[in-house]
Amino acid sequence: MTQTTDHTPHTARQADPFPVKGMDAVVFAVGNAKQAAHYYSTAFGMKRVAYSGPENGSRETASYVLESGSARFVFTTVIKASTEHGRFLADHVAEHGDGVVDLAIEVPDARAAYAYAIEHGATGLAEPYELKDEHGTVVLAAIATYGKTRHTLVDRSAYSGPYLPGYVAAEPIVEPTPRRFQAIDHCVGNVELGKMDQWVSFYNNVMGFTNMKEFVGDDIATEYSALMSKVVADGTRKVKFPLNEPAIAKKKSQIDEYLEFYNGPGVQHIALATNDIVATVRAMREAGVQFLDTPDSYYDTLGEWVGETRVPIDTLRELKILADRDEDGYLLQIFTKPVQDRPTVFFEMIERHGSMGFGKGNFKALFEAIEREQEKRGNL
Repeated sequence: MTQTTDHTPHTARQADPFPVKGMDAVVFAVGNAKQAAHYYSTAFGMKRVAYSGPENGSRETASYVLESGSARFVFTTVIKASTEHGRFLADHVAEHGDGVVDLAIEVPDARAAYAYAIEHGATGLAEPYELKDEHGTVVLAAIATYGKTRHTLVDRSAYSGPYLPGYVAAEPIVEPTPRRFQAIDHCVGNVELGKMDQWVSFYNNVMGFTNMKEFVGDDIATEYSALMSKVVADGTRKVKFPLNEPAIAKKKSQIDEYLEFYNGPGVQHIALATNDIVATVRAMREAGVQFLDTPDSYYDTLGEWVGETRVPIDTLRELKILADRDEDGYLLQIFTKPVQDRPTVFFEMIERHGSMGFGKGNFKALFEAIEREQEKRGNL
């Protein structure tokens, strides 16, 4: 069993070779953005803040921008593909189903970030360019990462609009509810067998990210399936990207299933930080979100090793919330089932109290729960 942790001091922003401000947006290519935006408004409690479509000059695509605290999701659908970008989005949905095409990162200087990335081996997808409107100027650039996913580098320091030039402010789709989460905690990518270390090196070299955690061997294994995972993050720990690959086991792992149904590597799940996971889970369940089940037996001994938490064990048991403790504190977490018909993208709700971990103590219970769902789908 191996776990390594990076305890080096946080890199000073001025000395960071690739400084970042945080996640800018998670951009999804979907078959029907209007319906997706409605689902995330009602089920996740997000608020629409901006829109781009035929009504304001976008003839090829329609995009809805939803926010919850600093977390921003963009749902884009192709109306009629007429450019290379439109055809890419349409083909992406056809091949992968609804999924993430862009993990956009806000940076203080997109030109410098792009130049550093290219110099250190990144594949450029869009050289730095400017978009302007009455709210100011945004500088954008883009590099490729695993699969067909990209990182758009966004410098919006001279911009005050609702999202980007070309978008107009938009009212919420439904009556706003109390906020259910306030930030993106981390975004997890699944890659092919043998490719994890390659992509860890990519983030180390191209973006100056460092390794936070490493889970191998028995860390993430059940009787039937296994995977390996490493976590890379920027110096401030605002942007964290766990990377998973399958491991050889008796049966098909959740990573194998994802790669099969997504038709390649991509973003597996997005973890959303909440200050009140109990209220969040209750509201989301009531709105129809389905979460993974956890056997009652998990909670019988939970208090013995996780200690006292803000939420009583009985409430954790009722809502099927997991808990884990490490040397820095504890966390509470729960995972949704896939949010589309393909068993691909899902979400995690996480409430942290000191711990910067990823729920290592829950891996066995979590992956057994996923295996039960795989078995129902006939994919184990």
